[in-house]
Amino acid sequence: MDQRLERTWQRTGAALKPPSPDLRKLKIRELVRRNRDRLEADVMGEPIVRSQVLAIAPGAALLAAARGAGFSVLREGTLAALDIRITVLGAPAGMPTARALEHLRALDPAGVFDFNHIYMESGELAEVSSVAQPRVGDAPTAVDRMPPSVVGNAGAVGRIGLIDSGVDASAPVFRGGQIQSWGCDGHSPVSPHGTAVASLMVGEGDGFHAAASGLALYAADVYCGAATGGAIDRIAEALAWLAEERVAVVNISLVGPPNRLLEQLVASMLARGHVIVAAVGNDGPAAPPLYPAAYPGVLGVTGVDARRRALPEAGRGSQVAFAAPGADMLAAGPNGYTAVRGTSFAAPIVAGLLAVNLAEPASTAAREAIARLIGAATDLGAPGPDPVFGNGLVGEQLRVNPKR
Repeated sequence: MDQRLERTWQRTGAALKPPSPDLRKLKIRELVRRNRDRLEADVMGEPIVRSQVLAIAPGAALLAAARGAGFSVLREGTLAALDIRITVLGAPAGMPTARALEHLRALDPAGVFDFNHIYMESGELAEVSSVAQPRVGDAPTAVDRMPPSVVGNAGAVGRIGLIDSGVDASAPVFRGGQIQSWGCDGHSPVSPHGTAVASLMVGEGDGFHAAASGLALYAADVYCGAATGGAIDRIAEALAWLAEERVAVVNISLVGPPNRLLEQLVASMLARGHVIVAAVGNDGPAAPPLYPAAYPGVLGVTGVDARRRALPEAGRGSQVAFAAPGADMLAAGPNGYTAVRGTSFAAPIVAGLLAVNLAEPASTAAREAIARLIGAATDLGAPGPDPVFGNGLVGEQLRVNPKR
């Protein structure tokens, strides 16, 4: 293993411990507290955009009745690639968001309405102030540091999709590859989480090799540094972009509650032959399932450590399809490489392993690729599929851990 990676591991590897199962709840409370003018919590404590309700294809009669009741139409549009029309309605002044949702459902019991939920990242990175940047070829050029829609080799073959926070395209692990970005008007703020996840999908460097190195990364930033980042309406637009670009495999290392719009979006993607891989979350084995990983057809991924033990914070249940490395490992960080932990970092490994065998969305090819991956998995835990490891461990050889 490269000595620079070993030194990085020595400085960061011990920094990450199993987080509290309540960590996401604590983050939600802090997020809402700091942004009370834009966000609030629903009855289950999940973050939502204040005073907004999403509707799928509301009819003219419903919209007229809603306007009559004081609602406003904030945004509307059609996601042509998914054949879904979305309208974002603003609640009447003084009406709580939960009451607004109830009112719309009463106006049209057959309609599809839900909160504009916020989805959050599902992993932790070691916080380090200075880690030597591993030398991977020459230093990034000025072009690499720009935030263009495409960075790298335009001739790259194959593609893989990512819905997350901003990716630092200037990181050396992405040099020579292709990153096509979406969101934030072309000025996506760099994020440690998005960069780390992306590196485990397509990164390449001294001693570092990702699951799908050589594929073009189509990266959608649904946060853009905004308080309302990670909202369902942005995720919807990102999925539609990836569907339009015919990206077969999409990784979503984000978690949140069930949402009727997200459910339809996922179903539409799967029906068109796309594969969605998602982190099962780190709320603990007794926590309720998190989404989108728990939707039928989505491949939920848990994480294991270097001893093949399931992360104690990882979710469990029928939503677990695969296990992959999720701790005792490095990924691209703000200053080179850093230790990472969580199901966020297991999911991109599974996504990459599938993407190398899927050129375009196709239901039959997707089923065959998933079946091959199941056949290659190492069965752990109870014989056969189980709620801890799913169909077994894959991608173990991709763990970057100098001390393994």
